[in-house]
Amino acid sequence: MTSSPSLSPLNRSFFARGPRRVARELLGKVLVRNRGNLHLVARIVEVEAYLGENDPASHAAPGLTPRNAVMFGPPGFAYVYFIYGAHYCLNVSCQREGLAGAVLFRALEPLAGLQEMARARDVVLHAPHDLRKLTSGPGRLAQAFGITRALDNGSDLTLPSSSLWIGDDGFPRGTIQVTPRIGISKAADQRLRYLLKGNPFVSHP
Repeated sequence: MTSSPSLSPLNRSFFARGPRRVARELLGKVLVRNRGNLHLVARIVEVEAYLGENDPASHAAPGLTPRNAVMFGPPGFAYVYFIYGAHYCLNVSCQREGLAGAVLFRALEPLAGLQEMARARDVVLHAPHDLRKLTSGPGRLAQAFGITRALDNGSDLTLPSSSLWIGDDGFPRGTIQVTPRIGISKAADQRLRYLLKGNPFVSHP
């Protein structure tokens, strides 16, 4: 698997929209990690939208706090949190500045830097299906990309000079499937999970 040599970063205006629209249009785009000699690329295949202060499942529901400040803008910045005392989760801020909104990255399809991801995940790649162990799930993808709150929270994901950014290689994303969000107890019936239908790297088919 390789990524396209023609890769352009998404601009700020892409993210300055509602989380539903941003989530849908993020599918098929790529997440890039450039840090020192580390170069990782993976395609975004599953995301969830979180709508802000009126969404009971959103971290923004209690209002602005030091922890969730990135969710209130500007758009296009990484919001990283630690969950279950076990792993980090990556989100990107949406909406115009002052309005909370975010999209959670749930699964990626690895494209470049597979061995580096495997080492970060302590996974041995014996067969093609082992690739699912790298980035199929929010905690897995954060570990594979070395994403932490200390390192990445507040990073500008629209700048290719950033160590973590999002780009577009022109990939035709195909059919999008929409389902309720998973792994949450509040507003669990809302259909705000978006995935590339049939992609083998989604966290839950």
